[in-house]
Amino acid sequence: MIRHLLRMVVLVPGGVVLAVLVGFGWFAAESFQASPQPPASDGIVVLTGGEERVRAGLHLLDAGVAERLLISGVGRDAEFPRLAHLAGVDPGLGARVTLGHLAHSTHGNALEIADWVALQHAHSLIVVTAGYHMPRALAELRTALPGVVLIPFAVQPKELHVLSDMRLWRLLAREYVKFVAVELGLGDRADRLAMGAVRERRG
Repeated sequence: MIRHLLRMVVLVPGGVVLAVLVGFGWFAAESFQASPQPPASDGIVVLTGGEERVRAGLHLLDAGVAERLLISGVGRDAEFPRLAHLAGVDPGLGARVTLGHLAHSTHGNALEIADWVALQHAHSLIVVTAGYHMPRALAELRTALPGVVLIPFAVQPKELHVLSDMRLWRLLAREYVKFVAVELGLGDRADRLAMGAVRERRG
């Protein structure tokens, strides 16, 4: 996708503006894509950032689509019985769940997940995160896990369904900047670049 946009910048008059508009339109459409029930896989990974993501991952595990689940980027005080209670699943699932505490960013999630995948010898993963976060998460994971099949399972937070809410579009704009940064090989700096872009726009 990024290669096509860069070609627009070089070859088309007004290519920068066109590339930004086309890229953002594609990104917004991808962010609202519904995910079908995923096939059986070697593992499930949840990139934290909302209670609904953890709930979705635990329900997939409970449904038997994989034997193991990693929840990446949970807080130090997180305990599985509490997560199971909030998700409405059997606390006994905890024997098949790993809580990852090391990641503090999407780039960190990818590194933490790569370490877990190596231990599990997994060749296919169901990736659970918010729809707007999925393109960047997949981009980071493809870099960290070459050869591993990644199956997206996007969660759509209810509060992001109001298209007239400008907070939604600001969120998508920030996330799009981060996604482009990852595609350009700047994943470890994506958050800082997005913050800088927002400040410049406000200024």
